Amino acid sequence: MIEIAILISMYAIGVAMLLSLYRLVRGPEVVDRILALDTFSINAIALLILDGMYLGSEIYFEAALVIAMLGFVTTVVLCKYVLRRDIVE
Repeated sequence: MIEIAILISMYAIGVAMLLSLYRLVRGPEVVDRILALDTFSINAIALLILDGMYLGSEIYFEAALVIAMLGFVTTVVLCKYVLRRDIVE
């Protein structure tokens, strides 16, 4: 029963990833693209965690943690660049 719920959730996350990829490509402004990239990374984390639960492997959780850290740093750097046009102070 839980496997069916995980598979349905994986398909829903896949659709959400496609929608955020569409916004990443077609975003009218840079801010929309940054938010779409952040949303895409969050969806990738959720998909990795669901895949780890489905397969019963712990390596997916560690990969999700690495993507979470990289996604946060990427979002902060891109926002700082958009605001100041300079990354290093």
